Parts: sequence; structure tokens; C-alpha cells
Amino acid sequence: MKKIFLIGNLLVDEDSMPLKLKPLLQKEFPNIEFLEFDPTENFPEDSDEICMIDSVKGINEPRIFIDIDEFIIKKGVSMHDFDLSWEMKLMKKTGRLKKVFIIGIPQTGEIDKIFGQIKPLIKI
Repeated sequence: MKKIFLIGNLLVDEDSMPLKLKPLLQKEFPNIEFLEFDPTENFPEDSDEICMIDSVKGINEPRIFIDIDEFIIKKGVSMHDFDLSWEMKLMKKTGRLKKVFIIGIPQTGEIDKIFGQIKPLIKI
């Protein structure tokens, strides 16, 4: 079964959108396992390709990132940025991160609209 990691925190508004989308995603894609992932935990290493959905500051519609250097802001602004970005950079440098596929979504907006926009991205 394909896994997609949902990165976020329901207690932080600007970081909660991926988790708010989980029920809609599970219903639409029953053959995909949507796993909540806290970036302070150890990064999943059980496959050659990691797929995740994360909130991205400064975007207005969902988009795909396949290069972590494009996704990662050089200057960390929170512990979330530091933990996830540095761990991914280290994994890439040491060869433990083969391929990453990140669906970046806006931090705010209408859940139904964002869901409609990411459905075709998940089918890729």
C-alpha cells in the first residue's frame, strides 16, 4: 500500500491544513495510507520514495516539489523548519533519501478548494 505522510500540527493554525485534509483524502483514496507525521520524530526510511503533504508559506495553490533544496527555506524560522529541513538535507547527503515527492499546500484557505486542487497531484 502506498503511503503519504501528512506533516503538520493541529494546534498551530498555519501548520494544520494537511491534517485537516486527512478525512477527505482517506475517503477519496482508500488504497493509500495517509500517516500523520510529526517532524520532531525520526524521518520514515522504509522506502526508496517518500511522498508527503506539507503546508508551505507563501504559496496560493498546491504545487509539487521534487527537489528538497527548492522546498527548504535557507533561513529557519521555527523548530519545524529546522528539524525537517536539516534531517532531509542530511539524509540526502548520506544517500538515505533517494527520492522525495512533496505536495506543498497553502497554509490557509478553503479545505474543499485545496482538496480539489491536490486530488490530481496525488494521482500522479
